Amino acid sequence: MRLRRDDYGIPHLRAGSVLELAYLQGRVTATDRGRQLTVERRRSEGTLAEIAGAEEAGWDVFARRARLDDTARRSFANLSGESRAFLEAYANGVRAAGVGWHPWSSIGVFLVQNILFGTFPSKMWRAHVARTLGPEAVKWFAVEGPDGSGSNAWAVPGLIAGDPHRVLELPGIYQQVRLSCPEFDVAGLTFPGVPGVQHFGHTGTVAWAVTNAMADYQDLFTEEVRQGPAGTEVRGPGGWEAALVLQETVFVRDADPITIDVVETPRGPVVDGPLSLRTPARAALETGFDTLLPLLRARTADDVADAFAHWVEPVNSVLTADTTGRILQLTAGRVPVRDDRNRWYPVPAWDSRYEWKTGWADLAREQVPDAVNANDRRPDTAMHGIDFAPPLRAERIRALLDAGAGPRTIHMDTAYPVDSLEAGRQAAWRAAVARALHEHPALAPLFEPSGHDPLFAPWTDPRARIGYALDGVLAGLGLDPATLADPAAVDSSASWGDRHLLHAVQLPGLSVSLPTIRLGGSGDCVLNTASIPGVTDVCWRGPVARYVWDLTDRSRSGWIVPFGASGDPSSPHFLDQLPLWSRGELIPVFDDRASPVSLPEDLTMHLLSSSLPGLGELSMIPLDPAAHGAVVHAWVTKPRNRFWGMGSNTLDEVRDIYEFLAGLDTHHAYLLQLDDEPIGIFQTYEPAEDPVGAFYDVRPGDFGMHLLLDAGDRVLPHVTSAVFPVLMDWLFAEPSRLRIVAEPDVRNERMIGRLRREGFTLGPEIDLDHKRARLTFLDRPS
Repeated sequence: MRLRRDDYGIPHLRAGSVLELAYLQGRVTATDRGRQLTVERRRSEGTLAEIAGAEEAGWDVFARRARLDDTARRSFANLSGESRAFLEAYANGVRAAGVGWHPWSSIGVFLVQNILFGTFPSKMWRAHVARTLGPEAVKWFAVEGPDGSGSNAWAVPGLIAGDPHRVLELPGIYQQVRLSCPEFDVAGLTFPGVPGVQHFGHTGTVAWAVTNAMADYQDLFTEEVRQGPAGTEVRGPGGWEAALVLQETVFVRDADPITIDVVETPRGPVVDGPLSLRTPARAALETGFDTLLPLLRARTADDVADAFAHWVEPVNSVLTADTTGRILQLTAGRVPVRDDRNRWYPVPAWDSRYEWKTGWADLAREQVPDAVNANDRRPDTAMHGIDFAPPLRAERIRALLDAGAGPRTIHMDTAYPVDSLEAGRQAAWRAAVARALHEHPALAPLFEPSGHDPLFAPWTDPRARIGYALDGVLAGLGLDPATLADPAAVDSSASWGDRHLLHAVQLPGLSVSLPTIRLGGSGDCVLNTASIPGVTDVCWRGPVARYVWDLTDRSRSGWIVPFGASGDPSSPHFLDQLPLWSRGELIPVFDDRASPVSLPEDLTMHLLSSSLPGLGELSMIPLDPAAHGAVVHAWVTKPRNRFWGMGSNTLDEVRDIYEFLAGLDTHHAYLLQLDDEPIGIFQTYEPAEDPVGAFYDVRPGDFGMHLLLDAGDRVLPHVTSAVFPVLMDWLFAEPSRLRIVAEPDVRNERMIGRLRREGFTLGPEIDLDHKRARLTFLDRPS
């Protein structure tokens, strides 16, 4: 395993296998972003307040009620064996760096990042508007107006570029990484805590990027609850139904614990008052993580599209292009089929017309000559949502492309330049208009308490919603903004950049003084740096990354994030990308000048970990010839292990043999341990690249193995019977392995008998250079 870092500390990782690479990615991520991983894992489990205090208790209560950790655990169990092994290897790497992590924690982190990225909080807001101002006022606050905001992505032959927009968190929400192994060489952006790269990547022959499709896939149901003879019941379409009720305790640092009832109905968990939340991920107990490995292995645009067929949520618009010039535009995820009213408001749980139908909506996948995605209403997305960004950004990007503009010009395009006095004056006037609307009597009912949890205030605060939808509200009320605030009376002495300052949302427990960063851009520009007129001019939401994937010459690809690769404030790479990001500059992606970094001496990958009842914890790590040579030599020179064929080798010769194996991509050697004490050697190989391949017709999917167990003086009854099935399960976790091949010495009757008992069939005897062997085969279980 090798780690290199470029001039900005971005990790470039290489390993001998996919699982070793996942382990290394987990280990390096925990080193670079350990504090962030701990916070995000605790968010997913609803245990952050235990270390961060009362400010995080509201989130913990929501996470428990929404059952995020339970969804992560059960979704993990439903993954393919290969995907589970991938997440387990990553988790082992994180834990090896001293950070607590479970194999399902990656799914939990992904749920945390996306549960409020959907549409259900806006349904709370619409219901409040309809109740206080009347249903006709709901359209005043539609996102599809002049002040909508969102992400950008565009594809032309040979290039994909764009910039996702989210809350500007410190450390950043995206981690830049390059991942290489014999199967692939991919660079991309990932959520810290999630292996591989998900939303944005470049494999050398194909690249992809996503934006929010603005689909509506989360529903709120109003539940009616009663206490029946058997416990809590809720009214469903067929009558009264049992509800699951759990009592949980949220522990809070320096405060009393909070005991809550967690209630789940047949629709989903109750998240606020009487409202239950139904999502595709919870309903199907799938999150789309079977997409991750196929994405890394993709070579064509169609490979990427096929990989995203596993995606669940959030529902994304995907652009993918490859080196042949093929460009695909598709929508990825699961959109439920149900009544149109579900998209707008909470609906009664007992009314059958609002039930989800069987199956999911059909989603678009088409070849296009080029494309621009900017969260706008398009033919491929219009049928799946109601709130879209205005068409202004998409139209502007298209015009710039037609004029021959390059990615940097497009990324930084704005009508609100950083040094503009006129932009500053315009923003000040719009803020004054918004504040006047806060006091307008026609909107007074809107300021009545909504009754929703304060966690949802970003969606239910009338001041913020008026600011976002300023022009829509003015039009709805028939008001001339100049009558609310005199444009001539507005202070115009400050430029827009003096007002529009970067305001990062810092990780709990982090308190860093950032340099003053003046920004251009606004919520309706391609340079989409959002603020809230009438509330604040500071920018807390904007481009959380920018990227250019060049498919004609990948060395010309570039990327940037707002802050840096490290989450450690003492690191030189904590904020070193910030000045470049603020100016719209990019840094190289595929930097082959990246410097090698010495890995920790304890960088040992536990490829496998399994509890053997009555024996202990079995683990498997790569065999290190230098560190393990002596114990291996002691084993292979014992008379009882004469069939291993190294009985006369010296210690140096044994080390040389395993050094040679370590340099091959087709042969691997591992040390087996029981409770961290060595008990044997396990070797694997590609038969087509081994001398054995000359003695039989090698099939696609054949995979070879050797096993030596030696417990020394330890008494371990039936250890071979316990270890063997675990190793076979590990081998078959890779779906491309269709048949296991072994060729023990014909004199080794004990091993041949063991193989037969484990289901191997006997093949012919063959003469290898060092032994006469019996071929044996084990087919993948059906």
